[in-house]
Amino acid sequence: MEETTISPSAANSAGYIRARSRRQAMDWSLVLASQGIEAILQSDDPSHWSLIVDPGQETAALAAIHQYRVENRGWTWNRNVPGIDWQLHPAVVLWLVALALWHVLASSESLHLLDVGLMDSSQVARGQWWRLFTAITLHRDFGHLAANLIFGFLMLGLAMGRFGAGLVLLATFLAGAFGNVAGYLLRQHSYLGLGSSGMMMAAVGVLGLHSLGLWNSSRAAGKAILTTALSGFFLFILFGLSPDSDIIAHAGGFVGGLLTGGLLALTPTRIVQNNRIQMAGGMLFLGLLVLSWTLALRHAS
Repeated sequence: MEETTISPSAANSAGYIRARSRRQAMDWSLVLASQGIEAILQSDDPSHWSLIVDPGQETAALAAIHQYRVENRGWTWNRNVPGIDWQLHPAVVLWLVALALWHVLASSESLHLLDVGLMDSSQVARGQWWRLFTAITLHRDFGHLAANLIFGFLMLGLAMGRFGAGLVLLATFLAGAFGNVAGYLLRQHSYLGLGSSGMMMAAVGVLGLHSLGLWNSSRAAGKAILTTALSGFFLFILFGLSPDSDIIAHAGGFVGGLLTGGLLALTPTRIVQNNRIQMAGGMLFLGLLVLSWTLALRHAS
């Protein structure tokens, strides 16, 4: 918000009130309209805007604008915050459909996918690191799957819309595995786990720091960053701390998402939006997925 003050010197005898921009002039005209003061916008050129009011209402108009500025000081909305025009990335549907189809295959007892792919800390200790990744693609039942598909459609879809499908799939997949690593390191006893919820919590973390790249863009950037970070944190509390869920894996995925999301936010937009970079991220994701399951199936044979 500009630090200039409004006084009668900002208007001349004809009832002109000068504004710094078209947006400011339009905002002030709405303020005056709410007070029943008619104002006409005038521009000599794109950089000079004024409001014309009846000279008899000039004092009241200046007082209304001054009160508006006082009440809104320091809270001007940053219209350049990335993500305002987000859309759900259509690629999220492909990944969720793949998870659903894989669940159907894993439900077949003859394939033994659950046995060779779930997160088994005792087997990871024996060197089967791929279970950190394969477990992300498995679910215990349809209800478990449906919950992650619905939540993932929104969170993962929005994260893809912000940073692109390839990089977000790679980032959240790695962060989901980080959640399994956290469970492996922090639990003192052997345990079994599975599900893509750590990856979905990672998407919440990515969204939570999506505006970090604004940190040096304006005085209001800190508020935008804090607001989105708190929103992500509250979403994690709301959906990630269910007593019957793997809270450690959720927390690890969320923290991993914050780290990768912050990294993506600080990366120049021209790099993040580069098609080749996105393709490379997607190929690395698919490569890691295929490698993990290839090792799992080969070890079982």
